[in-house]
Amino acid sequence: MDSSARISGHPVIDVVERRDVPFTFNGRRLLAKEGEVISSAVFAHGIHVFGHHYRDGSPQGIFCVNGQCSQCLVLADGVPVKACMTLVREGMDVRSCEGIPALPCEDDPSTFREIPVHKTRVLVIGGGPAGVCAAIELGKLGVQVLLVDDKPELGGKLTLQTHSFFGSKSDCWAGTRGIRIAEHLRGEVSGLKSVEVWVQAAAVAVFSDRKVGVLRAGKYELVEPDVVLVACGAREKTLPFPGCDLPGVYGAGAFQTLANRDLVRPSERLFVVGGGNVGLIGSYHALQAGIRVVGLCEALPECSGYKVHKDKIMRLGVPVYTSHTVVRVEGREHVERVTIAECDKKFKPLAGTEKSFAVDTVLIAVGLSPIDELYKQARQFGMEVYAAGDSEEIAEASAAIFSGKMVGRKIARSLGLECDIPPEWDELAALLRSKPGRTFEHALSSPLPSKFPVVRCVQEIPCDPCTKVCPKKSIVIRAGSITGVPEFRGECLGCARCVAACPGLAITLVELDYDPEEKLALLTLPYELSDGLVTTGQEVETADFLGNPVGRGKVVAFKDTSVQVKCRLMLLEVPYSDATKVAGIRTQAPEEPAGVEEKGAGEAAPEADPIICRCERVRKSQIVEQLRAGVRDMNHLKATLRTGMGACGGKTCRELILGICREEGIELSEVTQFSARPFEAELPLSALSGCDSD
Repeated sequence: MDSSARISGHPVIDVVERRDVPFTFNGRRLLAKEGEVISSAVFAHGIHVFGHHYRDGSPQGIFCVNGQCSQCLVLADGVPVKACMTLVREGMDVRSCEGIPALPCEDDPSTFREIPVHKTRVLVIGGGPAGVCAAIELGKLGVQVLLVDDKPELGGKLTLQTHSFFGSKSDCWAGTRGIRIAEHLRGEVSGLKSVEVWVQAAAVAVFSDRKVGVLRAGKYELVEPDVVLVACGAREKTLPFPGCDLPGVYGAGAFQTLANRDLVRPSERLFVVGGGNVGLIGSYHALQAGIRVVGLCEALPECSGYKVHKDKIMRLGVPVYTSHTVVRVEGREHVERVTIAECDKKFKPLAGTEKSFAVDTVLIAVGLSPIDELYKQARQFGMEVYAAGDSEEIAEASAAIFSGKMVGRKIARSLGLECDIPPEWDELAALLRSKPGRTFEHALSSPLPSKFPVVRCVQEIPCDPCTKVCPKKSIVIRAGSITGVPEFRGECLGCARCVAACPGLAITLVELDYDPEEKLALLTLPYELSDGLVTTGQEVETADFLGNPVGRGKVVAFKDTSVQVKCRLMLLEVPYSDATKVAGIRTQAPEEPAGVEEKGAGEAAPEADPIICRCERVRKSQIVEQLRAGVRDMNHLKATLRTGMGACGGKTCRELILGICREEGIELSEVTQFSARPFEAELPLSALSGCDSD
C-alpha cells in the first residue's frame, strides 16, 4: 500500500497539507504527518503488524485506536508505548515489540519533585460532545472549570463523524456534520475565560482523599475539584471467534479514526460485523474513503441501527446479511478471509449455511460499553460526581450533546447558581436516547404534482431538519414529535433544500414535467462520494430505497448547495415510469460469496478455541474449565490465568468472560467481577513517583 494509503481527496473532509515528519520503523525510514500518532503513520505505509506476542509469537496489530486496549504496543526510542496514543516526533526510532522488551540499563539516580496539586470548582473528564457542552454551560456562568482530555484536540468521536446528525436542529445541531460541530464547540470553549483546557492529559485515578490523578504530557499531577463530571464516552465491545485476534480485525471506531481523522485508507476490501448505527455508518464512511465494502452481517433478524443508514448502503451495493453471524476469520499474519453463516434465535451458526469472502479487514461493531471506571471510583470515595454522554448511558452523539448541556446546568445549580432547566428537557433527552421505533409502509399521495419530494424516512427516529428548511413548511411530522415520520403535504418549489438537509439521505426531489416528449423525469439526489466515482453524462444503475435494482439513469449535472457543507446534489434523468421508484444509484456490484472450501494463498485455518484475553493470550477453553470447576470470582481467574492482568486492565476481556458465564448458565449475580483499583490506566513509574527522568 505504501504512500498510496493516504487519502489525498475526500468528498466531505478538507484535506490540509501538513509538514512531513521523518522517523524510522524497524530501521526503515518513513514519513509521518505533523501531529500524527504512530499507528496511523505506519498504517499509511502499509504496515499493519506491530509486533509478536511473547507467549505464542502471534502477530499483534490495532484494535481500538482509543487507548483502551494494548494491541498496538511498540517501542518508541526504547520505551514501550501505545502506538495509537503517541505522537510521532522527528527522528523517533520506533520498533516492533517482539517478545518481552529488554529492561533499560540502570539510570543515574533520579531527582524527585513535589507533585503539583491544582484546585478547581469543576473537573470535567472527557472532551467529547458531552464534556465540552457541559463545560460551555458552566463557562457561560463564570464557573471555574478544568476540562481534561487524552487526545491532541477536543471533540471526541465528533472528529470522526462526516455524516449529518439526527435529533433536534434547535437543541443539538441536527442536520450538521459531526466534524463541523466539533469545530464549533472548540471555538466556543476557547472563548470562555473561566474554562481551562488540558489536552493530551489522561485522568488515570480517583483517590480516597478526593484528588484525581492526571498524566499530562508525561508528567503526573493531581487535581482537587469540588465537583467531578465524567464524560469519557464508550469503548467498543468485541466478539470471541476463531481468528478474532488477527491483525485486520478491529473496531469500527478504530477504522473511523484512521480514515476520517487521520486520512489513512487502512483497507481495500472490508467486511462489517454488526448492524447497529456504528456498523452501518462505518460502512458508509468506508465507501466515502474509496474502500470496497464486501458486506455486513447482523445476528438479529433486522439491523438495530436506523433504517435510513441501512437503506443508503444497500442502495450503493453493499449486501446486508441479517440473521447471520461471523464464524471465523482466516489468515497468517493478517486477515485474508471471513466466513459468516446463518444463525438461530440463540445466535448459533447453522451448519451448511456458511459464506466466505476474501477481505483484508473485518470491522467489529457489536455495541459499546460505558467508560465509567472513574465515575465509580469517585462515588466510592463520596465525591460529588456526575456522568454525562455515553459514560451515563449509551446513545447517539446528539443525545450526548444534550446530556452535557443538561448536566452542566445541574452542576451549576448544585454550586448555588441560578440557571434555567426547562421542564420539557427531560422528555427531549429521553427522545434523543430512544431506540428506533415502528416502521411504516411507504406510500405516495395521489394525484402527484409536477414537482414533489419523495420522503423515504419511514421509521420512528428523533430527527427534524427536513421540517425546518422547507420554505413552504410543506414537510410535517405526523405525530407532532421529532420521533414521528415526516411526510410531504402541500406545495413544492423544487428548491431541493430538504434533499440536502436530510441526515439519512432519504429524500429525493422528483420533477415529472422535465421532458414530456422523451417521457423522462428529473431526480435530484444527495451525493457525498468521491468526485471521480460518477461523472456528468455517465449512465448509472439505479436502485430503490431497499437497494433493489430499478433500471438505468443518466447523470445530467452536479450542483452544490448552501444548505449543507460538502453535500453535492446529483441531477439524474430516469424514465418517467421509474421516477417515484428510484432512491439512489449503485456504485459497486454486490459480490457472490466464495465457496467455503476454497483457500487463499498462504491461508491457515485458525484454532477453533478463540482468544478471550488478548493481553495474556488466554483462550476460551481455559476459562470454561475454571468455571466448570466452580470458579465464580474473576479475581481468581486473574490469579491463575492472568486474565485482566495485561496492559488494558481487563477492559477488553471482562465482558467476554461475563458472556461465557451466560453461555455456561451461570447467573451473573453469582459472579464477582475484577476488583477495580487505581490506576484505571497505565502510566510510567517515573511519572507516578514524580521523577524528572524518563
